[in-house]
Amino acid sequence: MRKVFLNTLIGFSSVCIVILIWHFAAKGMHPILLPGPIAVGYALIELAQSGMLWDAIEISLARVFSGWLLGSSIAIPLGLIAGTSISARAALDPFIHFFRFVPALALVSLFILWFGIGELAKVSLIAFAVGFVTLVTTASGASSIDIDKLNGARSLGANRIDLFFQIIFPATLPSIFVGMRLALANAFLVIVAAEALAAQEGIGFLIWNARTFFRTDFIFVGIMCFGGLGFICDRLWNLFGKTIISKYLTKLGDY
Repeated sequence: MRKVFLNTLIGFSSVCIVILIWHFAAKGMHPILLPGPIAVGYALIELAQSGMLWDAIEISLARVFSGWLLGSSIAIPLGLIAGTSISARAALDPFIHFFRFVPALALVSLFILWFGIGELAKVSLIAFAVGFVTLVTTASGASSIDIDKLNGARSLGANRIDLFFQIIFPATLPSIFVGMRLALANAFLVIVAAEALAAQEGIGFLIWNARTFFRTDFIFVGIMCFGGLGFICDRLWNLFGKTIISKYLTKLGDY
């Protein structure tokens, strides 16, 4: 408990030090180039009172989670298949290792051309960005299961369904969790470009639109929102893994 309190205090102190450095650095610069933390605080209040900030946060989070869940729901089954079947892995490997190196930002114009400027293009772009991260980690986790454990289960009469639900899926679950956590960060990275180029709402649009009117303080608010929301979502997902997933694996191991 003392160690947790000490680490929290160190983290809080480091944030305060950075804000102080930012405050004094901004004093010698034009507000358009570097607004200070007080100016950004006023801009945050202005956007919050107008309702623009809450609308932008709600829309951006909806896009992020929709793309994240869509990409993961496609990637996880493919990763399990690729990790447990040599033939499937051989068939999927060329596509996995080709497309995972294609930046999602390079596909923005193409997705707009294919899907228009609506929500489908943005969600699909995020799904593409997160999918390959989750797929690779899932396949890696599934392929690393000890073959002796599988053979032992078969010798005890386990069929394919039993092997999947009792051994393969539980053993791969930590890799799936890590992959989805990494993919969540990718989702936040891609939403900025998607909303900046083809949107009239969202935090990315707020940042892009603020540039037009030289509202650098609004840009800082948008950046802080992305960072803060990403941090909160990551902590919540980590908490989910430590509680729900850990309890599930522990309960499964008791049988």
